[in-house]
Amino acid sequence: MSDRIPPELDLLPDGSYRPRLPPMASRIFAWAIVIAAVAAALAVAAVALWFALILIPVVVVAGLIAWLAFRYQLWRAGQGRWR
Repeated sequence: MSDRIPPELDLLPDGSYRPRLPPMASRIFAWAIVIAAVAAALAVAAVALWFALILIPVVVVAGLIAWLAFRYQLWRAGQGRWR
């Protein structure tokens, strides 16, 4: 067992251990998770914006149909002009 390197203990004078940085792979993995979460949020926002833009013509056509139906009801009631 004499061929092993003894563990390195960074013991401070007050009896606590010196904080160690996590391994480089862990730090890279944490940043990769953060970047993936931001990319997913941007993708969801892009899909929501695309869906909203697709609905604009549908809302315009529905509003036009509602206005025409309202004018038709006024015409049938004999109130062709605004009072």
